[in-house]
Amino acid sequence: MSDSSHRVNEMVAAFRCGDLDAGNELLKRYRPWLRLLAQLQIDPQLHRRFDASDIVQQTMLEATRDFPQFRGNTEAELTAWLRQILAHALGHELNRHRGAARRNVSREVSIEQQLAESSQQLQAVLVSADSSPSDRAEKHEQELLLAEVLERLPHDYREVIILRNLQGLSHEQIAEQMQRSVGATRMLWVRALATLRREIAGDSSSMS
Repeated sequence: MSDSSHRVNEMVAAFRCGDLDAGNELLKRYRPWLRLLAQLQIDPQLHRRFDASDIVQQTMLEATRDFPQFRGNTEAELTAWLRQILAHALGHELNRHRGAARRNVSREVSIEQQLAESSQQLQAVLVSADSSPSDRAEKHEQELLLAEVLERLPHDYREVIILRNLQGLSHEQIAEQMQRSVGATRMLWVRALATLRREIAGDSSSMS
């Protein structure tokens, strides 16, 4: 077990004992990761009505309220539990804005599956960045690291990486969406990946 996972286990235990500060610190660790996962599921046409931050805030409130029901013992179990809560919050908001009259459980299950797949795609971005975080870092830690680094990048860098590496859009589609030439989009993507590589390498070194 890495030092990071051990620290998470300690915070989980403290939160269960009623330490709200430990709970806030614990959940704060997952904000960038949850925000990125939520962003990947929100149709661009709905961005004017609500955004990923709204969903994450609701997820955090529900996680704090329902934490006594969490029965896991590992960080992997905790992240899976948080994904379930995020899927519920996303499903509720999407149904509300699309005029659904009642809770659609099958849609929530589908969203949860999509979130799990998006989580797996984060690993592909690490490969695309030609960067391997510390061998001590477990898979979920690598996902959290990537989400944190992406959140620090300039907006255009973050957007082009998400559109290209996570959503699989072509350079032509990205150019149209970002209102740039195809050549400029390609160069932006190359620079963004180079910056991502440097940032991940630096953060990974601090984890060693």
